[in-house]
Amino acid sequence: MQKVDLPESWIWTIVSELGSVASGGTPSTKEPSYWGSDIAWISPSDLTGYSSKFIAKGAKSISLEGLKNSSAVIMPAGSIHFSSRAPIGYVAISANEISTNQGFKSLIPAPGIFSEYIYYYFKSARQLAESLATGTTFKEISGAAFSRMPVPLPPELEQRRIVAKLEALFSELDKGVGNLRTAQQQLKVYRQALLKHAFEGKLTADWRAQNPDKLESAEALLERIQKEREARYQQQLVEWREEQQAWEAAGKTGSKPAKPKAPKALPPLTAEELEELPELPEGWAWFRVSHLLAEELCNGKSVKDRSGGFPVLRLNALANGKIDLSVTKPGDWDEDEARQYLVQEGDFLVSRGNGSKHLVGRGGFASYKSASHDYVAFPDTMIRIRLLPENICQHYLGFCWDSLVLRNQIEKSARTTAGIYKINQGLIEGFFLPLPCRVEQEIIENMLNENLSNLDQLEITIANSLQQAEALRQSILKKAFSGQLVPQHPDDEPASLLLERIRSERAAQQPAAKRGRKVAKPT
Repeated sequence: MQKVDLPESWIWTIVSELGSVASGGTPSTKEPSYWGSDIAWISPSDLTGYSSKFIAKGAKSISLEGLKNSSAVIMPAGSIHFSSRAPIGYVAISANEISTNQGFKSLIPAPGIFSEYIYYYFKSARQLAESLATGTTFKEISGAAFSRMPVPLPPELEQRRIVAKLEALFSELDKGVGNLRTAQQQLKVYRQALLKHAFEGKLTADWRAQNPDKLESAEALLERIQKEREARYQQQLVEWREEQQAWEAAGKTGSKPAKPKAPKALPPLTAEELEELPELPEGWAWFRVSHLLAEELCNGKSVKDRSGGFPVLRLNALANGKIDLSVTKPGDWDEDEARQYLVQEGDFLVSRGNGSKHLVGRGGFASYKSASHDYVAFPDTMIRIRLLPENICQHYLGFCWDSLVLRNQIEKSARTTAGIYKINQGLIEGFFLPLPCRVEQEIIENMLNENLSNLDQLEITIANSLQQAEALRQSILKKAFSGQLVPQHPDDEPASLLLERIRSERAAQQPAAKRGRKVAKPT
């Protein structure tokens, strides 16, 4: 850390000069009598998502026996607790006597050191602490490194003025951030409401009333889809026979062309299935995904990395409903070996698994318009959906896939294995889609594109504003700890004298007599 110049009444010091540094411990979980009593005990997990400055207790408590038989100590109210691992940088002040596990390094401040000033400084010093951490499996800042962390120390009264100013500024800033986050949630609700109206047919109700001649019955729609699937299959057979002849003429070198599979029969939905689904407008029908496929679903293939190999998408190529075809790695195969897994323009790729149920099954369309490769393959973490473009508009499916119509089906059917939620081809084929005629799909596409693009712009604006708010917060903290946030008072006792007094009191202090429980004290 580069030390900035401080006002004359300030001084650079280190954490250990400001009081006593203490760690914590965890009683044996094999001994029930060590747990569940009156001694408050916290671990870093208690601070996950915790926004309050003070903490009185954690999810667990320990007994006096647990305290005696572990390295935990009781620290007084006003102690500042800094998580030293998993993760580094959570901060809270104890509202009462408290103990911690070994995931904290704590400062019991000496008289003249304002706990809340140190709290805000520790909040601002997270990156500094992370730079001092060591470890391979996970980073941890040691007690020695924590004790040596530099601290800009102002006079005692200025510490309090700084905290008062910070809280006044942050109160206004937090109100603004709260309003922005509320707006974010409202946009999400509005987005789903808009999608719900679209796929219930309400968005285009006026259009249908004005264009009855353009509507198509569900039976006619199913019959047309079946004919087009069969026509596509016959075309694939023609192309396969040509590839087969070319392969034989070339001496049967390379992979033998795979014969296309005949499309499965498309029985209409049963009365029992339709009873479970919402009623649709005239001219709409429920279809399974399998009804709309140009060819069978296909899982990608797992390949190792090899420099110069044929490119394969990385899992993070799928994000925010889009496939970024430039996010690839070189795979251990050539183009011929990857042919079956090539991504074509308009393919819809779906994530097979994710640790979050909210993210499993998310999908996006592939487009080579801005890609850096002529062709890429897709990995085993994705499933490819190839649609009949004559029957379903590309973005109609994309919008529907993001709506609760599909998300509810996906999340309900996903199964978890080792903490990973997964879906498979069989589940996807059975998902239900509400489908109008193609003309109405295009109308819905256009209406959603217009409305959702406006929402997207609002979301970007809000995200930028939140980033600016965080940058402002960091700027305020930087000013606070360089002496630029509040004016210095010439009558304040200089921090150097405060530090000398702390040192003198520490040197004069006699070792405390043994007591019935371990208590850490300021020194």
